[in-house]
Amino acid sequence: MEINQPVPDFELPDLNGNMRRLSDLRGRIVIVNFWSCECPHSERTDKAILSMFAQWRGDVTMLSIASNRNESLSALRKAAESRRLPEVLLDADCGTANLLGAQTTPHVFVIDRDGILRYRGAVDDVTFRQRNPSRFFLDEAVESLLEGRLPALTESPAYGCAIVREV
Repeated sequence: MEINQPVPDFELPDLNGNMRRLSDLRGRIVIVNFWSCECPHSERTDKAILSMFAQWRGDVTMLSIASNRNESLSALRKAAESRRLPEVLLDADCGTANLLGAQTTPHVFVIDRDGILRYRGAVDDVTFRQRNPSRFFLDEAVESLLEGRLPALTESPAYGCAIVREV
């Protein structure tokens, strides 16, 4: 998946089996967040992302995608509810993770209103050596698009837990 190219459409079920299609969100900025109920990095960034949503209001939507083959539906539901995530989709065969090239949880992809990929990578600058964030890459990308500009930073290395593709 290349930056500044259209993101192929995909359709996944939510945790209740209702199908959701990326193309149905055209006209809004979409954050695709590869997510895990067990990864501590996902849990940490969930809090940061949800606080960012307060300032973005209704212009931005997020699809949290659970691609780990080793996480049960009940564990996903419990974590999604306790973390107050608006929507979690199930990528049981890792097809969407493979389509977009997602490697970790979290691994975020920011898609503009026209369906073009404008940013991919980490939510912030936390790494093994830097435990506290000093820069929020996701916020910078979304704010740029909300202001009608392309993000200055279009890619960063994703940091988190590897997506479990086989059990």
